[in-house]
Amino acid sequence: MSQSLRRFGLAVGHATNGAGGTGCTVIRGIDAPHRAACAVIGRATGSRELALLAPGHLVERVDAILLSGGSAYGLDATAGVMRWMERAGRGFPVGSGVVPIVPAAVCFDLAPIGRFEARPTAEMAEAACESAVSDAIDEGSVGVGTGLTVGKAFGPAQAMRGGFGLAVREGDGCAAAAMVAVNAYGDVRDASGAIIAGARRADGGFIDTARAIAAGELAAQGVANGAANGAGRFAPNTTLAVVALDAAFTRLELQGIARAATAAYHRRITPAGTQVDGDIVFALAPMEGPRASVAQGEMLAVAALEEAIERAVRLARGRDGVPGLAD
Repeated sequence: MSQSLRRFGLAVGHATNGAGGTGCTVIRGIDAPHRAACAVIGRATGSRELALLAPGHLVERVDAILLSGGSAYGLDATAGVMRWMERAGRGFPVGSGVVPIVPAAVCFDLAPIGRFEARPTAEMAEAACESAVSDAIDEGSVGVGTGLTVGKAFGPAQAMRGGFGLAVREGDGCAAAAMVAVNAYGDVRDASGAIIAGARRADGGFIDTARAIAAGELAAQGVANGAANGAGRFAPNTTLAVVALDAAFTRLELQGIARAATAAYHRRITPAGTQVDGDIVFALAPMEGPRASVAQGEMLAVAALEEAIERAVRLARGRDGVPGLAD
C-alpha cells in the first residue's frame, strides 16, 4: 500500500535534534488549508489552538498541525510554522495580511532519552515546513518521534522506544491516512493482541502493564499513576495522531471521525488515555470535494491509525540503552 499523502493534499516535514533526543513534525497542506477537528482522551495534555477546532467556531480552516516534543516548552515552536506560512501568504485573511491557523500538541520527551534542556525551536519547525514532502516520508525515530518511549509504568529502565508512524488505508471512494507519535505509558500490541513493545521484565519478556494495574501490582510496589520513587516519578507520555480523509466532511462529522479513531488507541495501546497521557487525535479533510459516508471514514481512520501505531514502534531504533524494535 502506497504511503503517499498527495491524494490527501498533505505534506509532512520533520526536524530532529538527535543529540538532544527531541524533535518536531509538521503536517501541512501542500498548497491549501484543510477543515479540522479533534478528540481528546488523555488527561495530561499540552496543546495550542484546540478550542477553535470545535464545531461552531468562526475559523473552519487550519493551515498546519504541529506535533512536538519538549512538553509545554515545545509549543513555542509553533511560531516557526506561522512564520513560514505568513511568508507564503497562507492563513486566515484579515485585510492587511493573514493569520496562519496552526493547532499544536506536545509529547513529554524530556526524559529518559532526551536532555531536559533540549526542546524543539521555532527555527526547527520552520525548517520542517520548508522540507515537508508528500512521498517517502521518514518514520521511526525521527522528528517528534526522536525521543519517545513506551511502557513506562515501571520506570524508564524497563521501557522501550516509541516513534513516528504513518499508514494509509483505501476504500471504495474514500481513503484515510494516519500519522502518529507514540509515546505511551502503556504497552503497544499488534493486530492479534500480542504485546510487541512495552514494559519489560528482567528476563526481557513483557510485564503486561494493563494486567499489572488491574491486579494492583503497581500499587504494591509503590508505583501509582506513573509515579515511582526515583527516576520514574515523572510521566513522560502522550500519543498524538492526525488522521486525514481524501473526501470532504463537515467539522461536526470530522469531530465524530476523530472520536471514532481513538478506538485504535484502546486496541493497540494498553492502557491508553490515562491520567498521565495527553492523548489527542486530530482529523483533517479537504475544504471541498466529493463526499463519502461518515461510517466509512470512521472505519478507515481506525484501521489506518492502528497500523500507524504498530509501524511507529516497529521502525523505532534504540538509543541510550532503551531498546527499539528496529535494532
